Amino acid sequence: MTHLDLRDKFTQFWQARGHKEVPSIPLVPENDPTTLFTGSGMQQLIPYLMGQPHPLGGELYNIQRSFRTQDIEEVGDNRHTTFFEMIGNWSLGDYFKEKQIPWFFEFLTKELGFDEKRLYVSIFKGSNNIPADEETANLWKKLGILENQIVYYGADKNWWSRAGTPEQMPEGEIGGPDSEVFYDLGTRHNTKFGKVCHPNCDCGRFIEIGNSVFIQYKKVDGEIVELPNKNVDFGGGLERILTVLQGKKSIFETDVFYPIIQKIEQLADKKYGADENSNRSFRILADHLRAAVFLIADGILPSNKEQGYILRRLIRRAVRFGNNLALKENSFSKIAAEVAGIFEKPYPHLKKNENRIIQALEEEEKKFRRTLKQGVKEFEKIAQKENIISANTAFFLYESYGFPLELTEELAREKNFKFDKEGILQEKIRHKKASQKGMEKKFRGGLADHSLQTIKYHTATHLLHQALRIVLDNHVEQKGSNITVERLRFDFSHPNKLTSEEIKKIEIIINQKIEENLSVSFEVTNYKEAVKQGALAFFGQRYPEQVKVYSIGSFSKEVCGGPHVETTGILGKFQIIKEESAGAGIRRVYAILA
Repeated sequence: MTHLDLRDKFTQFWQARGHKEVPSIPLVPENDPTTLFTGSGMQQLIPYLMGQPHPLGGELYNIQRSFRTQDIEEVGDNRHTTFFEMIGNWSLGDYFKEKQIPWFFEFLTKELGFDEKRLYVSIFKGSNNIPADEETANLWKKLGILENQIVYYGADKNWWSRAGTPEQMPEGEIGGPDSEVFYDLGTRHNTKFGKVCHPNCDCGRFIEIGNSVFIQYKKVDGEIVELPNKNVDFGGGLERILTVLQGKKSIFETDVFYPIIQKIEQLADKKYGADENSNRSFRILADHLRAAVFLIADGILPSNKEQGYILRRLIRRAVRFGNNLALKENSFSKIAAEVAGIFEKPYPHLKKNENRIIQALEEEEKKFRRTLKQGVKEFEKIAQKENIISANTAFFLYESYGFPLELTEELAREKNFKFDKEGILQEKIRHKKASQKGMEKKFRGGLADHSLQTIKYHTATHLLHQALRIVLDNHVEQKGSNITVERLRFDFSHPNKLTSEEIKKIEIIINQKIEENLSVSFEVTNYKEAVKQGALAFFGQRYPEQVKVYSIGSFSKEVCGGPHVETTGILGKFQIIKEESAGAGIRRVYAILA
């Protein structure tokens, strides 16, 4: 069964049970300053899990492209990736455990033919006066999962809330126990991970294939209480399910990865499977370039900030691990074309943006190869003054030149210099913890800051979009935005720099609409009908059949999920504070509400 077959099976399974599809959103979520990337299928559904009604109803599913930086250092084993696809289904106050668990079990065993004897499940064992989730355990037992295939873990493993454990949940936060499903790949336990192997062991024998979160609690007056309307949030790794489905031991041997590996073999001087070190380089290169292709296709370009910095890091790591395989220069374009070909059906925008993707990859590769040369020169200067490479020196080269620590170590070894490996290891751990700590704030649940100020700014983007189209013409289309409590950033299609006169006209129009105190309303309607009636829809995204259309008086009408203010009068004075290029044919403005 191919990855295309799996997508069809999953879609048909949930459609047959009355679920509506929620289309995949871009890897950079719109108007969400709290997260760098879309990290799961449920990210766009947080407001609805919190109680807001969804226009498609209470039973939903999707296949969401996702990206997580937390696993970047783990890539290279049999199951970790940066970019991945998450299959998901949700119940918003409709069914609960009694349907979700049998349905998922049916999908795995009946639809996909998984061996139930090799399925293991984890259960929440209880914490903070919250009982163990025996209800879920009993449902699994009724389906035939044996006692020794059920394991209990604490809140650090089998509890979900955006804040962490029940003890960490703030007032008003929702959460609940989850039940993960693992598959025993049958590989031998690696003893370096401890004597006892269990489903959550890191040795690679077990692979997690899905997780059902049961959102049944809320923190009220300091106590964890039961919700009257309970939700289900399920997420499963498409690549990991494919691994089992196709009888492989690694996700990199499935049909969403192995053609990329084979293309690298053609372009490199090594064969996959020769030894574990080269295997790791193959896997990292395949993962990082696949991720880079998807990121660039969704509008991200290499830079020194936020999403662009992560993309730059991926490409530079790809260069380094490509060097380990003696990969020829300028090979990334051929690998990128392979990625676009694999995913042409589910993600046609990859092929559509192939030239842009290749150009970005080639430019960044050239820049980094120049950086490597500069780093080598700097290393040689240091080597003339001292015969020991300290942790500070190694990190100076890393931070200043992007010079890989491993390469510094190799050069030191060649010159028989002393190399403070322990000090560098400690520095790497410190650096990684600091980085993760910063990222945790960005990735904690992926819920946009729905404060009044950010809601004001979001509403203002609608006014800005329409004003731009009035002043500059209807070729203007939104290409992205970012909102914080301090300002809004808005990207749009336009070939030229805005003149001071054009900026003034735009501000006058928007402030006039604010003064008119226009009402802001929405209706749920059919997507095609909404477009027919003149509603703007962003980015060429796929939309569900039923959508929300927000209108600001008769001035603006857009397909949008919200939230918005009720009237424009409370927005304050609108002012554009900066205008710049955001890429070929794309302009960017920053604006504030005073």
